[in-house]
Amino acid sequence: MPPPSPEIYATARGPLARLASPLAARARARRHARFFALTRLSAQARVLDVGCGRIGLRALEPALEITGVDLTERPDYPGPFVQADASAGLPFADGELELVYCSSVIEHVPPARRAAFAREIRRVGRGWFVQTPAWSFPIEPHALLPGAHWLGVRMRRPYWKLGATGEWEDISLLRRAEMEALFGPTRAERLGPLVKSWVCVRPPD
Repeated sequence: MPPPSPEIYATARGPLARLASPLAARARARRHARFFALTRLSAQARVLDVGCGRIGLRALEPALEITGVDLTERPDYPGPFVQADASAGLPFADGELELVYCSSVIEHVPPARRAAFAREIRRVGRGWFVQTPAWSFPIEPHALLPGAHWLGVRMRRPYWKLGATGEWEDISLLRRAEMEALFGPTRAERLGPLVKSWVCVRPPD
């Protein structure tokens, strides 16, 4: 039986979200095909998926040994699962895992806690794959609104109500310099001439 489809716009609403969800899923699969091979993982590698959601990386790599981590309990997650806040510490030893995977998560972490979040990823993993939407891309990828992420919170709140998300969340997208300060050299995923997201891949030592 194939794994369940990944969670795309799980809390979004309206026709725009319904249209965007399959497009986002295809874009995620293309990004995965392009960048994940750079991890050079063996079939026996132990992987941690931070912010796994309902299925996460398991939808794309069902043969790998993947443990999910999320802030909320995920009783339906199809594999080992740990409920934890990575910025407060992960229950794994230094370098215990070949790879820590973290896709479209760090923009949800408050900026003041990102350094601690990144330290835990680098501590428990001998390698990592971290992706986040780019601040420079003109469409905010959660609300699906042009330029929403470029507004201050006071102006963004009422504008956000016009978008596709189910609830307000103060999401702060990252620039390349911040990603590189947290995780090292970073690659661009492009949509035409525009940078759609930043991807940092460090293969296991």
